Amino acid sequence: MGNSFKSAQFLIESRIADAATGDVDALFDLGICYQTGTAGLPIDLIEAHKWFNLAAVRGSQAAHDARAEVAEDLTAREIATAQAAARAWLRLTAPRHAA
Repeated sequence: MGNSFKSAQFLIESRIADAATGDVDALFDLGICYQTGTAGLPIDLIEAHKWFNLAAVRGSQAAHDARAEVAEDLTAREIATAQAAARAWLRLTAPRHAA
């Protein structure tokens, strides 16, 4: 588990860093990772919906389609949770402007 776990962890951390800059591919990749359990992540459809939603907002049609697919397996409450998490991510990664 050692090296493969570390490389998977590095992959996820680097994609999150890229996602924080608004990288659409990184946002989409994270959605795929959570949807499928790639890179050692647990399958988490709420988290997948969040990442797909963020990529879709940035114009990814593939993410839009994937978000709709994931949403079919979620309750309205779970979708609301995913949307709240996406909004929180946007607030967290929004550029800071000096007053």
